[in-house]
Amino acid sequence: MRGVGPTLAFTLIALLPELGQMSRKQIAALVGLAPYDFDSGKLKGHRCIYGGRMPVRNILYMAALSAARYNPALKVFHNRLAAANKKPKVIIVAVMRKMISTLRHRLAATVRAVNGCVILLDIATVNDAFFGKGK
Repeated sequence: MRGVGPTLAFTLIALLPELGQMSRKQIAALVGLAPYDFDSGKLKGHRCIYGGRMPVRNILYMAALSAARYNPALKVFHNRLAAANKKPKVIIVAVMRKMISTLRHRLAATVRAVNGCVILLDIATVNDAFFGKGK
């Protein structure tokens, strides 16, 4: 996937071993990319992201900036959100969430948990999922 370099790949493998095992919503919440509301009664507050694994989120932020420019699918997604007058930070968080869910989907078939330990079944497939030219 364009925009995913060695730093992001190694960070995800080391700090987010659950990547291939959880749903996209669970992974987004675990990384800290799920929007939480602050509503009370008639008050509708802002949605914001917080919590989760900050080191993963920080690395993913920098990768999302690059992917929004060079990954064709994410570039179209970024431009569509920008045309809808979304705030720049909201757009980047949406790109981050799409990246992590795409990587989760690609790795779902290549990892398996045995007694709580993650086992990579095929390192070539994992390498293609991270560094492939975007299937």
